Amino acid sequence: MSLCSSQTRMFADEVLAAYRTGRQITPLTRLEPTFAVADGERVGHEVARRRVAAGETVIGRKIGFTNRTIWEEYGVYSPIWGPVYDKTFHDVAGPAHAAIGHLVEPRIEPEIVLGFRAPVTAQMDERAILACVGWVAHGFEIVQSLFPGWVFQGADCQAAFGLHGALHCGPRTPVEGDSDAWMAALTGFAVTLYRDGEMVDRGIAANVLDGPLSAVRHLAGVLAADREASPIAAGEIITTGTVTRAFPIAAGETWSTQVEGIAVQPMRLSFV
Repeated sequence: MSLCSSQTRMFADEVLAAYRTGRQITPLTRLEPTFAVADGERVGHEVARRRVAAGETVIGRKIGFTNRTIWEEYGVYSPIWGPVYDKTFHDVAGPAHAAIGHLVEPRIEPEIVLGFRAPVTAQMDERAILACVGWVAHGFEIVQSLFPGWVFQGADCQAAFGLHGALHCGPRTPVEGDSDAWMAALTGFAVTLYRDGEMVDRGIAANVLDGPLSAVRHLAGVLAADREASPIAAGEIITTGTVTRAFPIAAGETWSTQVEGIAVQPMRLSFV
């Protein structure tokens, strides 16, 4: 399907109304069975324009479904992306608290976050992309589903801002020195995830399209093929996808991580 302007606006109305009221809606792919990823991109861009017009600022992007181990679980078999806004981004240092009552069916995703000091183009390989990275951090992305029961298709996710709810980013480690060591770290780390002190999952860098730099390379190619998308710019913050499976979260829980193989601080976040 190729949406006309009125259809794009109609679906954007649906997505934004659901987001602002905290209610869930029927997947767009059920309302219009020919609704494809390209349609989801158009709706997503319209949603982003309206959020910016309402006072939000795009500061970066999230990449979703880079973890191939969860594709079968969700029935989504390729990555998606969405904007990260100033109002959804939170720098945290040490243990912190976060409100989640405004999110629908929220889940937690431990991720590697990259801050860019130079633009990235679709022609770059992972080593060239590394040269554009100014800092690396570990963070929790909180995702949400506007679609009941986390049942959707990739096109639905693309339209609904990549399922992004919030990004809590830990302390930033400058990327400097031995590039070979950084390449090894960004392809060889592991993250163990805990809920209230009990281990729930462990993931490795290779889960994320073989590593965060490869995830960014994929995103750069997707953006280059999208006429409405801008390329990755200096100053952008990009979170590269969950290393473990995503898990439902609830107020009163404390989630934490242990990180091996890369010089970033672990996370500890309590939900209220």
